[in-house]
Amino acid sequence: MTTIQSALHAARNRIAPVSESASLDAQVLLAELLNVNRAYLLAHGDAALTPEQAARYGEWVQRRADGEPVAYILGRRAFYDRELRVAPSVLIPRPETELLLEAALNFVQGSADCAAADIGTGSGALAVTFAANCPNAAVYAVDLSPLALDIARQNAALHAVEVTFLEGDLLQPLIERGLKINVLMANLPYIAHDELPTLAVSQYEPRLALDGGTDGLDLVRRLLADVRKVCNPGALVLLEIGAAQGAAAVALAQELAHPQAVDVLQDYAGLDRIVRIRL
Repeated sequence: MTTIQSALHAARNRIAPVSESASLDAQVLLAELLNVNRAYLLAHGDAALTPEQAARYGEWVQRRADGEPVAYILGRRAFYDRELRVAPSVLIPRPETELLLEAALNFVQGSADCAAADIGTGSGALAVTFAANCPNAAVYAVDLSPLALDIARQNAALHAVEVTFLEGDLLQPLIERGLKINVLMANLPYIAHDELPTLAVSQYEPRLALDGGTDGLDLVRRLLADVRKVCNPGALVLLEIGAAQGAAAVALAQELAHPQAVDVLQDYAGLDRIVRIRL
């Protein structure tokens, strides 16, 4: 007989080599399978799993032990104030990206209306959540990947928000349509090409959403070169970057965008994470 307690113990041991949160991962997966909360698992450790439940849980645990992220196994991930669908065609939203969203929402607070764009939208995390919190805003979401846009559209429908989705490269869809915006958000690929194969994130998450070129800033560089073509005067540009890219990204912003002001926001670990540019 497999009990909840014994299943969790075995799962934790199997997952531990690939995860620093093996206990949490094991609990989240079993809670999802049984449709209960984690507190229930801890309070009912002697309860038995059916053979079917034990087999299904074993499959999920093996996937996690092989390195597959929990979010892909469950098909969803929490972001800011809602849950979003995710799939291997999109990057899994990170808590650090919530800082970018908060900066955008603070900027438009009190505005009757505005136009915002999320470049490289992926799952639509920024675009959908911004639209949900600013229902009067015109929100555009751009991505080069049709598969990513399909997931983003699902998330917009799930949360009943209006977002215009555009397929294309960086700012080109906006430029081609003559669109002007007040807020530009972008979590572009920022991992250097040669570094990517050494990172666990490259095993499952889409390379298109990770590979930032030679120095990790190729896409940031290209976006900044065109940013004034789509941004209104006084617009805010927010770019997520790698922890060691703050100074380089600020220099690029000053060289290519000629801003009124530019600074770097740090994440919860005190690392450089968001470049904030005021045009």
